[in-house]
Amino acid sequence: MFTRTELELLSVPQLKILCNRYGLRPTGNGGYKTNYITSLMAFPVLAIHQLEKGEGLKSPSFASLQEIGSTLDEMGSPTTEQAALLRISFEGRRMTIPARYDQEKLIAIYKAKNHLEEVISLMEM
Repeated sequence: MFTRTELELLSVPQLKILCNRYGLRPTGNGGYKTNYITSLMAFPVLAIHQLEKGEGLKSPSFASLQEIGSTLDEMGSPTTEQAALLRISFEGRRMTIPARYDQEKLIAIYKAKNHLEEVISLMEM
């Protein structure tokens, strides 16, 4: 990410700004360049190591992904009429109240289904 050479060229205040930008603290006393440089050089490797150990942010289990898949199956696909209503809704047309609430519900379900499909495709990477 950063090379030691590029970090050595920066002043302590500049290194402090970089650490703050990424939410890092210097290793040890914040008055020395070396402590900031160490943190800035080490964090990418540490982050990947933590991922591999299952610390912090981690991939869901296969069972969890299957549950999302089951949810998608349960949600089904829009009928021809529902698809037409969704198309016209995305053009900005709205039904009169109280039917508009159901229209909004249909849109929300459709968007949720699309997001879940995106989640599955992202997790399969």
